[in-house]
Amino acid sequence: MPDSPAPPSANTASGPEETRPASPHTLLAYGRDWAHFTRWCRLKGVDPLPPSAELIALYLSDLAAAPDGARALSAATIDRRLSGLVWNYTQRGLFLDRKSREIIAVLTEIRQRQARPPARKEAIRADEILAMTATLPHDLRGLRDRAILLLGYAGGLRRSEIVGLDLRSGDAPGSGGHVEIFQGGALVTLNGRTGRHEIEVGRGSTKRSCPVHALEQWLDFARIESGPVFTRVSRDGKRALDTRLNDRHIARLIKRTALDAGLRAELPEKDRLALFSGHSLRAGLINSIGLDGRHDPKSPEPSTADAPPRRERFRMNLTRAAGL
Repeated sequence: MPDSPAPPSANTASGPEETRPASPHTLLAYGRDWAHFTRWCRLKGVDPLPPSAELIALYLSDLAAAPDGARALSAATIDRRLSGLVWNYTQRGLFLDRKSREIIAVLTEIRQRQARPPARKEAIRADEILAMTATLPHDLRGLRDRAILLLGYAGGLRRSEIVGLDLRSGDAPGSGGHVEIFQGGALVTLNGRTGRHEIEVGRGSTKRSCPVHALEQWLDFARIESGPVFTRVSRDGKRALDTRLNDRHIARLIKRTALDAGLRAELPEKDRLALFSGHSLRAGLINSIGLDGRHDPKSPEPSTADAPPRRERFRMNLTRAAGL
């Protein structure tokens, strides 16, 4: 079967979904979606052009069934793959109706089959986060990862929010906000969908437990004065690079240090790994200080328009209230 033509560089779509400007990351993902689909078509001995709702429905069903030992995809990922195919067909001047009866029937069946309560991740206590940081070395990587764990815990931050932080400004590529350091603590400003939101991270009771001190140590030894706060480290471990960390590093860091610290040691290692994720830091803060639903980090934070004056910052120190 001949290879399908490459899409033109200009976006010639007419539908509302396909005319929205796509980020380079999204375009890269769409390209991978098309490559995977055309490879599947070659294995099946069928042509990807012109679009066929029946063929697409069969492809989506295969993605959920994990044929030949491949990893089954979630309904959300499958829906994203479908968007990639719609976009790719549109670039070729073709129309794929994602609302066709065949496609809708398959997507509905996949969602129903995968529907289940979300797995609850274990909340980490203050003494446990300190045990986790104690497993880290005192080199450059250790300073960085210690600051990540303590700041993420004290601020109740998502893993994407942690790696998206910039120092002072917040305009570097991939930025999701910025952090400023004051005498009383660190002020984290996040760029949310409804505007900017501020989170005050007070100083801890000791240097060992203080997220602000850990952040200052990392920034000082890494010689970071602007741009991404948490970056990769060179292979020899002697210098910080300019590349922003990927948020997957946070999940791996939490799992690894939880194992090294012996958390839930009575369980098999596989079960222990499944207990912890990036959300464990946020859940730990809520449990530690007894926040109710109105203060759940999942809920919108107060906007900067409602923020207190600078002189009143850090009067309520949730870091110490959480046990750090």
